[in-house]
Amino acid sequence: MSQQQPTARSPRRTPSRAHRPRALAAAGALVVLPLVTACGGGGDGKGADGGKPAPSVTAAPAAGVVAPAKVEVIAGLTGCKAKIRIDADELRQGLCHTKKADYLITTFPEEKFKETWLEEARVYGGKYLVGTRWVVSVKPALLESFRAKLGGTIRELRGIGPKPGGR
Repeated sequence: MSQQQPTARSPRRTPSRAHRPRALAAAGALVVLPLVTACGGGGDGKGADGGKPAPSVTAAPAAGVVAPAKVEVIAGLTGCKAKIRIDADELRQGLCHTKKADYLITTFPEEKFKETWLEEARVYGGKYLVGTRWVVSVKPALLESFRAKLGGTIRELRGIGPKPGGR
């Protein structure tokens, strides 16, 4: 009879499963940074906590549906074929390139991962189209037209630091 030798543990530390979602959410938020800074905030100075209330309608008025949490389906509804940039257990992210704009579609297997991602993205501020287990990062000027196609709500996240034009 042969006995199995115990496998040697690598001296390299691997992140615990508990830290992976947060790390991936942070990585996802960092991916959004170039789009958010390039697109500008178009801010009216009103944050989500003290400004205009977000629309409460979640269904797409034109289609009467809410987009499912699948990058390829959401991309098709917006008229593009997404190039997948991140394919992980906690999220999938695709980049769309169209004549009107470049934008990111991020989907999540569970709602809790989306909320973690949004919490991390709060550092950068900006407006996002948010649905059930998905987020679209696009120019603020296109948010309403995307909402008509996909459903969801428009969420404005406050960034860190001073407010534009304020002290």
